[in-house]
Amino acid sequence: MDSTIGVSFRYTQSDYLRATRANFGSRRRLWFDIAVVVIVAASGLYLLASQDERWVGSIFLGLSAIFALVLAAGFTIIPSFVFRRTPKFHEEYSLVFSPEGIHFRTAHIDSRLQWGMYSRALVDAHSYLLYYGPRSFTIIPKRVFQDTHQRETFEQLLTQHIRQIVRRD
Repeated sequence: MDSTIGVSFRYTQSDYLRATRANFGSRRRLWFDIAVVVIVAASGLYLLASQDERWVGSIFLGLSAIFALVLAAGFTIIPSFVFRRTPKFHEEYSLVFSPEGIHFRTAHIDSRLQWGMYSRALVDAHSYLLYYGPRSFTIIPKRVFQDTHQRETFEQLLTQHIRQIVRRD
């Protein structure tokens, strides 16, 4: 069985948004963050109703609003802005995956990468995120594979060469 796979694609904004949200969601404890916002806001409302601690209640409400805005921006505004402003996301990508590594080509790049460059992977319903640093990753959208056989072959290569794979399908 040939385990070499070639794919060509252009990223779409939804590819990038989904991947960055998956990355952000995997790195943050989202439910914990939301709980903190709610608790701080509830404390602020309680203190606002108090006669003696209204100024502290106002501060708590303001802090919860700021934190909620930061979370919302991290999931919506910032990824859209980054996608639109980064030229590399608008180029044609041609990738060839094999047991030896990945041949990575764009209009400005032609390189062969070893699988060992990637320390971990995150797999969600829409894409594969291959991490080569704490916050740096390559996005492989699942839509780029021609059929299930090609995708299964890629998954076998992934399993053989990357130790830590988190699945959130």
